[in-house]
Amino acid sequence: MYTEDIIPAIIDKYDYFTKVEKVIADYFINNRTKSDFSIKVMKERLFVSEASLSRFAKKLGFRGYREFVYQYDKVFEQDKEVLSANTTLSIYNDILSRCPEYIDDTLIGNVAALFDQVGHILVVGIGSSGLAGEEMKRRFIRLGVAIDCIDQSDLMKMSSIFQDERSLVIGISVSGQKKEIIFTLKQAHKQKAKTVLISAGKNRYDFVDYKLRIPSMANLDNGNLISPQFPVMVIIDLLYSAYLNLNKNKVLLHKLTVETLEEQ
Repeated sequence: MYTEDIIPAIIDKYDYFTKVEKVIADYFINNRTKSDFSIKVMKERLFVSEASLSRFAKKLGFRGYREFVYQYDKVFEQDKEVLSANTTLSIYNDILSRCPEYIDDTLIGNVAALFDQVGHILVVGIGSSGLAGEEMKRRFIRLGVAIDCIDQSDLMKMSSIFQDERSLVIGISVSGQKKEIIFTLKQAHKQKAKTVLISAGKNRYDFVDYKLRIPSMANLDNGNLISPQFPVMVIIDLLYSAYLNLNKNKVLLHKLTVETLEEQ
């Protein structure tokens, strides 16, 4: 394993770690300073056992914790800018390479088909998810889709009350546990609206009609290594492409809106 591959490797294996091993993984993913990483020090620092540290290293393909630390130490011997670029690109590549495991073309097509079957689409998200939702709105509104985005908790809760069987509510939450998003989807479902959740979480909700899963990594929603919007935008791009395939006549409409925006 190359030195620059260590952090992406930890992220890639994250879902396979035990709860204790995830504590260890979180530390090494987020750490940015050279320190004493010896097993004696780390077990006290993280309140874990030596056996847990050893199992963590072996799950990454090392013969033991000492070998893991030897490679991890080298991270701080390299040029920081080069390492940062390599690590970031490796993470992007890792997420993209796992997309086929999560993407269901039929499901994407079914959700895209709903866009023309409803009278109005409401996208809800908070923080980076709200920014992704706003981008989704900007893209689809150019195709003549009646779509809006709300990123404020109180407004999305109130808006959920006014949805009906002619509405489609799309919630974006990387973790799949954002209370405001879950509340909005649940309430919209009670109002007979169609509901979609874009998330990396494994949670299953009976009030969500369609769930579009995205590949994730440790603490992705915190934006500590790459933008949390990235995997969400992949899904939005796929929905956009699927919608255009169903509505080829709207390619011209998009061209006209772009030209209108460019007019002086």
